[in-house]
Amino acid sequence: MYLYDEIDQRIVDERVRQYRDQTRRYLAGTLSEDAFRPLRLQNGLYIQRHAPMLRIAIPYGLLASYQLRKLATIARRYDRGYGHFSTRQNLQLNWVRLEDVPDILGDLATVQMHAIQTSGNCIRNITTDHFAGVAPDEIVDPLVWCEVLRQWSALNPEFAYLPRKFKIAVNGSREDRAATRVHDVGLHAVRGSGGETGFRVSVGGGLGRTPMIGHVIREFLPWQHLLTYLDAILRVYNRHGRRDNKYRARVKFLVKERGAPEFAHEIDAEWTHLKGGPATLIPEEVERIAARFVRPAYEALPARGAELEARLSTDAGFARWHGRNVHPHKVAGYAAVTVSLKRPGSAPGDVTAAEMDALAVLADRYSHGELRVTHEQNLILADVRQRDLAALWGELRALGLAVPNIGLLTNIVACPGGDFCSLANARSIPVAEAIRERFEDLDYVHDIGPLDLNISGCMNSCGHHHVGHIGILGVDKDGSEWYQISIGGSQGEHASLGKVIGPSFAQDEVADVIERLIACYLAHRDGDAERFVDTVARIGISPFKEYVYGNAHQERSRAPRQLAAA
Repeated sequence: MYLYDEIDQRIVDERVRQYRDQTRRYLAGTLSEDAFRPLRLQNGLYIQRHAPMLRIAIPYGLLASYQLRKLATIARRYDRGYGHFSTRQNLQLNWVRLEDVPDILGDLATVQMHAIQTSGNCIRNITTDHFAGVAPDEIVDPLVWCEVLRQWSALNPEFAYLPRKFKIAVNGSREDRAATRVHDVGLHAVRGSGGETGFRVSVGGGLGRTPMIGHVIREFLPWQHLLTYLDAILRVYNRHGRRDNKYRARVKFLVKERGAPEFAHEIDAEWTHLKGGPATLIPEEVERIAARFVRPAYEALPARGAELEARLSTDAGFARWHGRNVHPHKVAGYAAVTVSLKRPGSAPGDVTAAEMDALAVLADRYSHGELRVTHEQNLILADVRQRDLAALWGELRALGLAVPNIGLLTNIVACPGGDFCSLANARSIPVAEAIRERFEDLDYVHDIGPLDLNISGCMNSCGHHHVGHIGILGVDKDGSEWYQISIGGSQGEHASLGKVIGPSFAQDEVADVIERLIACYLAHRDGDAERFVDTVARIGISPFKEYVYGNAHQERSRAPRQLAAA
């Protein structure tokens, strides 16, 4: 966990005082709506469909138990007793009062938290792999590099009024679990020929109205030059990005307009003025930041104990949860555990204040007082002793938070949609719940195997529907809510964008459509090991369209479920 130094704390405290005065002047009528809007946005405050929404920063998804308790207290005192974890690893409160926000920010500052740059045309919260620091395939610990970037970007006047919002993801492992290729800038740690640390840099990725996969413009950037090279990218974008049309203002459009080679050439030309300058990183600076992180004191434990093996062989429920929600750890005797926030009766990513308090207790008891927020809207306990897994499972099960669905169809990623967001064309939450109810048979969901299903209520793609194996997009049709379905999307090293299968569907048809897509997959997959997305890549979307739109779809959709039940 990163601990603030005196400068970090002073910055946050001063921002609270500044915003308190700005809010006072706005409420008194001496600060206009137009003048106040950019100020509240850069403090995370939106005006949504029913009430203001406050987006609280959780830098790179790292959260201490005492911070989670503070969030629970804030949710009770200023909201309706719950919060929503977003796909940018932040927490959103959907029912705050504008006049209470300075007090909320003041409370957050007491536990080294804030809402700075969670909105506005600036560099947003930097995200990373939720297994950062514990992943067995890790090349470097990305948490340190994310903090380097946070300190470089926070309140930097050069990046305060960019043409549009700017998102950066850092991945420190061989497998890309940070979705770097669909960010404005993606940084993937690599080793040079001599073993030295560097980053592969991609630019121009993004989802939204016009989704694009980022282009790799530098295969190896030595770590010392990370900030100067990013300065060059941001300067080119700041200089040439469009400000006359917000729908064409993201850096991906500039990359597409110029072409990736020419854009890379412009960056290199800019970099000649910056390379080796004051922003060049030195070991002492990286070590200074790394020293601010409190690391767990790991015990010397056996790789896997006999008691755990016995429990796995005799308790089917525990074994199923272990198989889906427990992940490898680079330290022998430890594991990382995903706490699924995709359970019956709750919107994906929502967590109550009571659950926050309970999870804080579990983090203290089992994971050195630390949690991670994933971009799939779940939580991670990253440092659990394997001998404690059964006890942890029992406590999570008592809380209703031991759903063994990580990586499966019901681990649905969804934005708040039209129930809250003023930009949404359609609701996401009822659709997610209808799909979950349709596929509540866990045996059947496990038979289907790995499948990512993502839902967005509008083209802004806050639910990342473009990279879902199945993506659902809410669209407006003559004032009614309809849903467009795409298949074949994926994130990671070989990211791809889903293809729309055809005309959109009414809300009450969506669960039926998903069932027909699954029926087609089960009928065509090449063995149990072939994933849904791999079957789509192999046979194309035409067979799926036939199952969905063809006359015989009802008969075809029954057989696979009966087969699974048998």
